[in-house]
Amino acid sequence: MVFRTITLDIQQEFNKLLKITPQIASDFSFANVYGWAEEYKLEIAFNDDLAWIKQNQPEVAYWAPLGNWDKDWVRILGKLPRGSKILRIPENLAHIWKDQIPDMDIFSDRDHWDYLYSVHELIHLKGNRFHKKKNLYNQFVKNYEYRYVELEKKYIEKALALQADWCLWKECDDSGALEAENHVIVRVFSKWDELPGLFGAGLMVKEEMVAYTVAEVLPDNTLVIHFEKGCPGYKGVYQAINKLFLENSASHLETVNREQDLGDKGLKKAKESYNPVDYLKKYTARL
Repeated sequence: MVFRTITLDIQQEFNKLLKITPQIASDFSFANVYGWAEEYKLEIAFNDDLAWIKQNQPEVAYWAPLGNWDKDWVRILGKLPRGSKILRIPENLAHIWKDQIPDMDIFSDRDHWDYLYSVHELIHLKGNRFHKKKNLYNQFVKNYEYRYVELEKKYIEKALALQADWCLWKECDDSGALEAENHVIVRVFSKWDELPGLFGAGLMVKEEMVAYTVAEVLPDNTLVIHFEKGCPGYKGVYQAINKLFLENSASHLETVNREQDLGDKGLKKAKESYNPVDYLKKYTARL
């Protein structure tokens, strides 16, 4: 396989294969791949009507392929170097590989499971399970005069200003993970008009953006939330941007994917607190 740099001009070829991928994890939207390309030193190869992504840091590994999975996988996987590690394998593909290659070394990677939620539940926040979320949302709506805005180009600078402030509050410089994410967010915002699948919203109090969210709809009609940030000085701001975005921009969809927790205990607790209805399980394999 011949791998090359991930650039904006491969979007059409990439998305053509994404559309026929039987099970799509949050990792595999083009915006996500492009956004993280510099941090992971990602490259891509198109081969056998599949798209293969190779990461070169922090370790050399491959990501699960995009495209039609009805293949002779013994032949195709034989093209990868022996001992290769394959990451972010959706559950359905893991089963296909295990059926064709019974002795394959493949195992669940809980830290990368995507959290799936009911859009309807997160809009209405009914019942005891959502009581705390509903209460915090109500406090935000009651205490602040806010405007809900769609995240078009004229608001990108406001979102970047919030992101810069958020990084100061969270001391991103002292966290490799937060610093990397910040670079990705800035990169994605800088190419906003060239990543047509992205959309989002912001909450404005006076002329200050106090929350933003960035999302896209995958080919299977799942909404994936890539980034969501709020100003900690506004109580209930996260509950507000979550609910209001789904209510205003995604009420026609059934499922929202809020990505993985990466083994972070704080993220895991936050994601579990929204009561996921399912998980998109992912696996790792060693050839």
